[in-house]
Amino acid sequence: MTDVLVVSELIDGGLRKNTLTAVTLAKQVAEGTGGAFDILAIGAGAKNAATELAKFGARKVFVAEIGGGYFAEKYAPTVADVAKKGSYGVVTACASTYGKDLLPRVAAKLAAANISDISAAKIDGGKVVYKRPMYAGNVFGWTSPTTAVACVGVRQSEFVGAVAGGGASAVEEVAVSTDAAAARVEFVGLESQKSARPELTEAATVVSGGRALKSGENFKLVLEPLVDAMGAAMGASRAAVDAGYVPGDLQVGQTGKVVAPKLYVAVGISGAIQHLAGMKGSKVIVAINKDKEAPIAQVADYFLVADLFKAVPEMAEKVKALKAQG
Repeated sequence: MTDVLVVSELIDGGLRKNTLTAVTLAKQVAEGTGGAFDILAIGAGAKNAATELAKFGARKVFVAEIGGGYFAEKYAPTVADVAKKGSYGVVTACASTYGKDLLPRVAAKLAAANISDISAAKIDGGKVVYKRPMYAGNVFGWTSPTTAVACVGVRQSEFVGAVAGGGASAVEEVAVSTDAAAARVEFVGLESQKSARPELTEAATVVSGGRALKSGENFKLVLEPLVDAMGAAMGASRAAVDAGYVPGDLQVGQTGKVVAPKLYVAVGISGAIQHLAGMKGSKVIVAINKDKEAPIAQVADYFLVADLFKAVPEMAEKVKALKAQG
């Protein structure tokens, strides 16, 4: 029997939907081993988030209201203490920037295995075994922790978010813990990009640009009209980010964000291994590149050999015209 603790991720005082992918894993593990799962709502707005989290079938939802901004040193003591008191075999969260930052510190406090970015899980002989990508997603391996507790990060693109059901879980406030490490760190501020477009990791359609766009101005003049016409989120390759064309939070790839939208449009992206690792789980992939031998052709469902500076504006106009027709 394995009990699971889900650690929620909050943003702007509300629940971030990626938490629900971790809830999906928790349900799978709990049901497969005869255990149960609970959820910890932690951070500013935890009380409000708990009301929503109570709809997903957890045995209990714990609340730890912590203000003053997030940093791992401040959250980890509370997560670890709740995990210890509940004797959980698995502590899980979405493998977002938040989860990848927090879970390793929690694992250190629990002397637990840290298994990041899993894409699947199964029960084998009563033990939980996890599938995770290696070598930029070109190889997948199965791993099982040898420790009593495992901290597990869930790859958002591989797990469907849990759906709310009937009834509501009991909600219980827990004490906020601290330690010497937290006392030595101060939250100074948060700088984030605000956009009216969909969140990159949650969007149904993503349009990404590469270094072939040649400048940040061309991202605005050439790519953004297509992004907005399609109601998409905008992404970018690492090369475009490194060149300073767009901010780093738009980067898709192994060292950026992993996405798996229904439609992914790659504009002027050659398809380096690290980029493919972040998007090849997309349902339909469209690539526009003047090099017909570009590596991205190997994963694309549709490949247009064309000059992007001509093809993309034409595509944007076609999309706008189709939308105008209803």
